[in-house]
Amino acid sequence: MNIKKVLIADDEKRMRKLVSDFLKKEGYSIIEANDGEEALDLFEKEKDIDVVILDVMMPKYDGWMVCRNIRKTSRVPIIMLTARSEEFDELFGFEMGADEYVKKPFSPKILVARVNALFRRSKEEKEDIQVFGKLKIDDNAKVVYVEDEVAELSPKEYELLLYMINNKGVALSREQILNNVWGYDYFGELRTVDTHINRLRIKLENQSDLIHTVRGIGYRFEVEK
Repeated sequence: MNIKKVLIADDEKRMRKLVSDFLKKEGYSIIEANDGEEALDLFEKEKDIDVVILDVMMPKYDGWMVCRNIRKTSRVPIIMLTARSEEFDELFGFEMGADEYVKKPFSPKILVARVNALFRRSKEEKEDIQVFGKLKIDDNAKVVYVEDEVAELSPKEYELLLYMINNKGVALSREQILNNVWGYDYFGELRTVDTHINRLRIKLENQSDLIHTVRGIGYRFEVEK
């Protein structure tokens, strides 16, 4: 059983202890940072952090800057803690990529409930992420990554790739692909499939060899063992 891990960043030791104590009772493993710079260092070093809790006002880097930097590489759930109550601040936090915005003072039990909810949602989202070598498909966001860079696929190219992945290891005829991706009421030519496969391979760059040509039949998505 994997231990759930939370990073708490707050320059107030008393606040960190309060939140930490309640989360530990829920079975979470806690990592603490007392400023924004330490929070970013710990996030980069630690693996599989499930939720991040950031105080907005921290030394060195404030919570917004930390949130913005984390969002460059990760979709981990982030909760912002703040004593400020202006609507502008809350909206700014969401624009930076925060998932929740909790105003001080707050009920630790309510905060724990929000952490639990975010953890469950994150777990469900992770189940919709598939990785094949250096190719990653996030079906929640409808985004494809090649070596951690976004591959700019058209909606139809994305559907085509997902259909092939969902049938990996199976030799799919052009007619099967056309019917399932374009629909049975589509009256275009079979070479439409070839054209889109070629475009898809170009955009997958060095991961294009995951799509195999099956002579006389069509194509197959296959990961080399």
